[in-house]
Amino acid sequence: MRSLVLLAMLGVMGLAFWAYQENYRTQATARDAERLSAEIGALRERLALLNAEWAYLNRPERLAELADINFDGLALVPFAPEQFGAVEQVAFPPDPATLIVREIVETRGSLGEGEEALP
Repeated sequence: MRSLVLLAMLGVMGLAFWAYQENYRTQATARDAERLSAEIGALRERLALLNAEWAYLNRPERLAELADINFDGLALVPFAPEQFGAVEQVAFPPDPATLIVREIVETRGSLGEGEEALP
């Protein structure tokens, strides 16, 4: 009977120690979460400030003034309509699916029976 009571007391003490450790681990995790949340808030504020500064620095009137001030060094002039090209003049890369089909056809020679070409 005494050994059963002693074993139960040791079990309760072990569970109390485990609960104590988990409590401190949970509190530390909650502090880390609060710290990270505050850091995220500060970084969001910084990002908003940087976005506002970027918008301020990219005002069209400011950029036009800078282009005028630095005209001799930069030689910036407004675009003329003849400087623009048509979309048909742009060399787009080939479609990857077309390249794969072309490679398969070249390695096999042609499509075998029962095989269909990809659209």
